[in-house]
Amino acid sequence: MKTILALTDFSDCANNAVNFAVQSAKILPAEIILLHAFDVQSNLYTDYIGVEKEFNNSLLDDASKKLQDIKTSIEATEQVTVCTKLFKGTVKDAVREAVGVVDVDLIVMGTMGASWLKEKLWGSTTAAIIGSTDVPVMAVPHGYEWRKPEKMLLATNHFEKEPDILNYVFELADLYMARLQVTVFTGETEKTAAAVEHFRNIPQYEKLLQRQYPEETLPVSHLYGPDFGETLQKFIEEKEIDILVMINYQKEEGIWSRLFHPSQTKRMSYHTSVPLLALPA
Repeated sequence: MKTILALTDFSDCANNAVNFAVQSAKILPAEIILLHAFDVQSNLYTDYIGVEKEFNNSLLDDASKKLQDIKTSIEATEQVTVCTKLFKGTVKDAVREAVGVVDVDLIVMGTMGASWLKEKLWGSTTAAIIGSTDVPVMAVPHGYEWRKPEKMLLATNHFEKEPDILNYVFELADLYMARLQVTVFTGETEKTAAAVEHFRNIPQYEKLLQRQYPEETLPVSHLYGPDFGETLQKFIEEKEIDILVMINYQKEEGIWSRLFHPSQTKRMSYHTSVPLLALPA
């Protein structure tokens, strides 16, 4: 783990996410790229008379100063290396450009920024990033306060065996010095046979993971319930999980597919009370 891309819109939620990135960078260790995307909404008439251009330049200068202030504060108090990047455009485009230039290992961002009401109505920016990048995304919920992760939970619904995914999860757990648990979820809408098959295959899956990743304890459990989010959140609270890990299997598709068949990982980014690490399939 060498580079963390931390996104900020200077909101309280973003500040929590940046702090998560900073505290993680001290443990892993890693350097931080602090990114702010400024989406300029141009208007030909006001550009022509110079009003909006001057206003936008003022906002850009202000954003640049805020980034520099955060960088100076972090480097002075936390001894973490920070570089800043100000992007004119959407958050999605900003992330795409950043990961195209730098070898980013992890993206950290809040789940509710300054425009939270709009995001609730039209879809979370965080969920959009999860569905559009090949880099793991750590979604830090609004109001979350940093604590060193001691327990991580990998939640899957089809016995994940992909080495690249599992290697990343186990390596991160080792770096945090956190205990890892695995749960296999079966929804109530799935056939009863699927739930029975999942339950029967868990001991074999547990042994497979223990052979590949020597751990003192690596419990694999089975979750079954009518609502994925509620069932998983209850399990998180009962087991005192610090980081939830999920795999985003659904790629970007048409708007109707996203509305009626949303990714469980994206859905969980709205509901989890702990940071969600979303891994691209």
